[in-house]
Amino acid sequence: MGEVLRSKTAELFNEPGCAKNQAKSEKERKKGCSKPLVPGAAAGGCAFDGAKIALEPIVDVVHLTHGPSACEGNSWDNRHAATSGPSTYRLGLTTDLSELDIVMGNGEKRLYRAIKDAIARYDPPAVFVYQTCVPAMIGDDIEAVCRHAAEKTGTPCIPVLSAGFSGKKNFGNKLAGEALFKHVIGTIEPEYTTPTDVNILGEYNIVGEIWQIKPLLEKLGIRLLANITGDARYRDLAGAHRARVNMMMCSAALINLARQMEERWGIPYFEGSFYGIADTSAALRTLARMLVERGAPEDLLQRTEVLIAAEEARAWARIEPYREILKGKRVILYTGGVKSWSIVSALQEIGMKIVATSVRKSTEGDKERIKEIMDDPHMVGSVPAREMYARLANDEADILLSGGKTQYVGLKARRPWLDINQERNYAYAGYDGTVALVAELAKSLSNPVWEEIRRPAPWEISADIVPLDCGPQSRSGLGEA
Repeated sequence: MGEVLRSKTAELFNEPGCAKNQAKSEKERKKGCSKPLVPGAAAGGCAFDGAKIALEPIVDVVHLTHGPSACEGNSWDNRHAATSGPSTYRLGLTTDLSELDIVMGNGEKRLYRAIKDAIARYDPPAVFVYQTCVPAMIGDDIEAVCRHAAEKTGTPCIPVLSAGFSGKKNFGNKLAGEALFKHVIGTIEPEYTTPTDVNILGEYNIVGEIWQIKPLLEKLGIRLLANITGDARYRDLAGAHRARVNMMMCSAALINLARQMEERWGIPYFEGSFYGIADTSAALRTLARMLVERGAPEDLLQRTEVLIAAEEARAWARIEPYREILKGKRVILYTGGVKSWSIVSALQEIGMKIVATSVRKSTEGDKERIKEIMDDPHMVGSVPAREMYARLANDEADILLSGGKTQYVGLKARRPWLDINQERNYAYAGYDGTVALVAELAKSLSNPVWEEIRRPAPWEISADIVPLDCGPQSRSGLGEA
């Protein structure tokens, strides 16, 4: 690891805005929060992957991976980040660094040519260049190449120092935040500003979730200056420093960016959630209160309460038909990226019982929040597939909510499963998203296929019936001459 990357890693591990980190002793803080990676453990979860997840939803720029093509192939479009217009972000460009380039020292020249070619072909407002493990190890100076390319072409080139071996996925999110703070935010002044301009950090527009949140803000006259980074445009991000308030959707991802924006531009931030009815209302109230404290019209508070009352009534009316199906149903929640406490709150609102919830990627603050909202919190860390299967097969839960990797455990145990991670096909944010989540839960639980596959096979009930593949060795003599 180069000295620049080493010092940046140490700096980010000592994040002053992270309550968990500040609770440690000085000696423990110096060790950082990264755990040694074992072979294979970084697949789908290295720092490079985390940086791509955080920045790739910027839809009008070119994302160029400097490294072997496999790095780009593994990270390309691995989330359903939706766009309302440009689709440049889905190109998946790479320098395709090979052994010969390494031996001949052609890495930097190859990167420069790739940047020029990308700009000539697509004319983007900016190019984001991602460092991977190989160029970091051979010493390619991508910051210098980006600086030189920007001078020659007039197009901003943003270096993202995201070598995969520097840490895990969450750390890559922070490296992405560093790139935005150092090279993007504050470089362009917005055309105009209002007293109700806000940014949302850590929202990636998975399956279009920002489109369930933005209409609520617009009804209140709150302008979303920049969504960082779902469905984002480069110019909006560059002018994000003029927002009045920052809301963090995921504190573990971009807290370093929120903290630095407060220090440099005086933008206060808070952590909120748009998952579940109560949390959506709480987030709107907090946004309104903080904006009024910073000069927005005071009637914003009253208008917010009117909107919340109307939206909550509408949502509960739409949820009512599903209430009997879901009431008392037991859930194992094994989430990755989505906040555990947000989903716990949403499920409890509709009368479901949480048997266990995973906190393997939760912060200490998240865990405390779960303890507050659950009378008997059953928090679990990483659960082996065999244990998960045993719990489901022993009828400890009616449904499993998790990511795609765990779906086969649920299916093998003949239990309904619903995807709530980034691979999901439905948007669950805001009031409309909560109704959609309830509808999907009800459909999964009431699907007749589960009753059918749990029913004993005919040959398990009657000795006179044999499976078709038993052939002439049947117990009843079928097939005998």
